[in-house]
Amino acid sequence: MRKVDNPPNPWNDTQVEWLDAPQAELEIFEEEAKTILSENDSPDLGFRFSLNPYRGCFHACAYCYARPSHQYWDFGAGTDFERKIVVKINAPEKLRETFLKRSWKGELIVISGNTDCYQPLEASYKLTRGCLEVCRDFRNPVALITKGALIRRDLDVLAALCREASAFVTMSIAFSDDAMSRKIEPGTPSPSTRFAAMRALSEAGIPVGVGVAPIIPGLNDSQVAEILERAKDNGASRAFRVMLRLPSEVKPVFFSRLQEAYPDRAQKVLHAIQEMRGGALYRSQFHERQKGTGQRWEAIEWLFELTCRKLGLNNTEKHPEPAQTFRRPDGQMRLFE
Repeated sequence: MRKVDNPPNPWNDTQVEWLDAPQAELEIFEEEAKTILSENDSPDLGFRFSLNPYRGCFHACAYCYARPSHQYWDFGAGTDFERKIVVKINAPEKLRETFLKRSWKGELIVISGNTDCYQPLEASYKLTRGCLEVCRDFRNPVALITKGALIRRDLDVLAALCREASAFVTMSIAFSDDAMSRKIEPGTPSPSTRFAAMRALSEAGIPVGVGVAPIIPGLNDSQVAEILERAKDNGASRAFRVMLRLPSEVKPVFFSRLQEAYPDRAQKVLHAIQEMRGGALYRSQFHERQKGTGQRWEAIEWLFELTCRKLGLNNTEKHPEPAQTFRRPDGQMRLFE
């Protein structure tokens, strides 16, 4: 259990400083969402539509890029993000409404573009499963990224989606070492458990990949090859990598947790990040493509690409576009006539 600890919220004029902070208890906020799909045109993202049944994430990954988004709802980016969870209880119903509109053309939906759709609350709320069932009924293609081993519960609906439309699951794994993972991403299933979930997905006929994300120089960059090898052994066909990014309020959360877990490595990691970004801790993917990165990151990329080639991962240059399989169940459109 961690005490309440949040970086200053830039959206608030006042801040609370605790003399003796209370324990950060889990609080659930149920919400009737007005819409469920988010649309983006960011050059950093390779998809247009995403769906997030939850805001905030119990996984509590110290590096999570989604932390600042919690501040828009007057919560903090630290322990609030991990323990004040907003649940969109009508997510499947809103998704069905979207699919029934004539304007919807059956485009790919990425589930978990922001916070994990298989965090522990999904076991009881079953919102991700409900949304997958809607996608199955309408034959709408899905790509899903998660750290949650709970995905094994939904092998049946994911397999049906693969038969009726298309589905692809990416398991996010930043560490090959279970103990190190527990210190930096304390609420997640262990990497070993995630690799087992990957195998279960593959054996059920569901295409699966691995996201080596984030790569933290000076901490887990030496584990990249092992993660890829274990992923391949457990059925992965594709892989991607993301270098650590520390926007706004993520920086103090990450370095506070890193200092607590690995005080001997904190300065090494800081210097390694700055070395790759010309003294900065954060640049968007777009600016990194424009300005490049340092030699250390180039070496990591070389190792990643070489290992992928050796293992036969990413044999095609780009992920194949999903087929146009979308269809509305017979009679459904009459509701809107």
